[in-house]
Amino acid sequence: MISFTVNSEKVTFDGEGDTPLLWVLRDHLQLTGTKFGCGGGFCGACTVHVGGRARRSCMMPVASIANRSVTTIEGLASKTKGLHFVQQAWLELDVPQCGYCQAGQIMAAVDFLERFPQPTDKEIDTNIRNLCRCGTYARIRKAIHRAAALIAEGRSA
Repeated sequence: MISFTVNSEKVTFDGEGDTPLLWVLRDHLQLTGTKFGCGGGFCGACTVHVGGRARRSCMMPVASIANRSVTTIEGLASKTKGLHFVQQAWLELDVPQCGYCQAGQIMAAVDFLERFPQPTDKEIDTNIRNLCRCGTYARIRKAIHRAAALIAEGRSA
């Protein structure tokens, strides 16, 4: 039995330790905001936070997160007691087209902004490697800049 925390809730998984975290989240815990994209860790649709850092859940065996903390898109807002600044920026700028990759994009952006609080376009382009099949990269970049501004305003208040 593998025990870990998801969105501040203690959970257990009584299955194979090599089961990808993605499938435990979606099939066992019914947290379907995290999406299956490529299954090879390339696209980022499955991005979640493990120990506060963005990780591709399709490539993480559930055994590797024993006794660790996972945050999914469903837990991001509750963690901040309201929409996260990145989610606010995404909505404000109407970023999604089809929306499929957006949960992963948001999770990647949250982690990125922890490390780059005032990012340049080059830093965004270099570090945000999630794929968007609709090509909303310009809107994603703009939303990351907007989220950085919202975070700075929120921290100074």
